[in-house]
Amino acid sequence: MTAKRPLHNKTALVAGATRGAGRGIARMLGEAGATVICTGRSTRENASPIGRPETIEETAELVTAEGGTGLAIRTDHSKIDQVGALLDRVKRDFGRLDILVNDIGGEGLSDWKPAWETDLEQGLELLDTAVRTHMITARLALPLMIEQGTGLIVEITDGDHAGYRGSFFYDLAKNQSIRLAFALAAELKPKGIASVAVTPGFLRSEAMLDLLGVTEANWQDAAKKEMGFSESETPCYVGRAVAALAADPKVMEKTGGVYASWELAKEYGFTDIDGRQPDWWTYVRTSIHKILDRGGPDDDNERYWVNAWFSQLKADPRFDDLCRRIEDARRP
Repeated sequence: MTAKRPLHNKTALVAGATRGAGRGIARMLGEAGATVICTGRSTRENASPIGRPETIEETAELVTAEGGTGLAIRTDHSKIDQVGALLDRVKRDFGRLDILVNDIGGEGLSDWKPAWETDLEQGLELLDTAVRTHMITARLALPLMIEQGTGLIVEITDGDHAGYRGSFFYDLAKNQSIRLAFALAAELKPKGIASVAVTPGFLRSEAMLDLLGVTEANWQDAAKKEMGFSESETPCYVGRAVAALAADPKVMEKTGGVYASWELAKEYGFTDIDGRQPDWWTYVRTSIHKILDRGGPDDDNERYWVNAWFSQLKADPRFDDLCRRIEDARRP
C-alpha cells in the first residue's frame, strides 16, 4: 500500500458502472489502485436498453488507465442467478471482495407527475431497478465479506436529507437506498463490515451534458442558462469520495450514515478532477438568500429551484431560519 495507491490489492465491485456516478466511482477506485469489477447490462455486443452509447468495457478501460485494474462482466442485477454467478466468480478469481458499490439507479424511469397520475407499472419497475437490485447484490456479496471479516458497502443515493425529491417513486427509491445502508450497518457492524450511503451533488453526467447540449470541455456554457450548473461536479468527485471512504481505516465510525460528496471533500481534502471543490449546499443556501434578498424569484426557473430546495431544507432543522424566510416570502 502507498499513499498514492491506498487501495492497492483491494477488490471492488461497482454494480451499475456503465455511466454516470458508477463510472466515476469505478475510475477513482482505479486511481486509488484497486482492482475494479465493472458490471452492468450495456456492452459492445449488447446495446444499452436505454439507448445510451456507454459500455462497461469502456469503464473498465478507464479504470486501468487511471492506474488500477479494470474488469468488465456483463450482469443483470435483477437476476439472482446472474448475480450469484458473478459473486462465485469474484470468490474464485480474487478470493475476496473489499468494496461493494450499489449504483444502479433507474433514473430514466422517473415519472415527474403527481403520485395519482404516475404510471404505476413504470414506478414499480423503478423500485425494482433501484432498490431490488441493491438488495440482491448486497445479500449475495455478504457471505464473502463476512468470511473475510472486513468490507465496505456503499449505497449511492440522491440527497443526504429526508426532504421530498420531487417524484413519488423516485423519492421512495432514493430514501430506500439510505435506509438499506442503515439497516445493513445495524447487522454488519459486529462483523467488521461498514455500510454507508453517499450522494453526489449536481452531477455532470454524460446524460446531463447531452441534455444541456454541452461537453465536459465547454460545460460552463450551460451554467449561464441552467441554475445550479455552475456548482456541478463530474462523476469522479463522488468517485473520490467513495475511494476516500474505502481507504479510511476509521470508516467503521461512519457506518450507517449518509454522506455527501462536498462534505467528504472537505473532510478528506480531495478535489474534483478539474481541480475544483464544488459545495452544493453552500451554493443552495447562498442562492436562496440572494433570491429572497431581492424580493423573490425572477422567473419560473428560479421559482422551480426555490420550491425544490425548500422541500429539502425543511426536512433539516439546521435550516429553520432559512425556511422561515421562504415561508414569509410566500405569504401574500
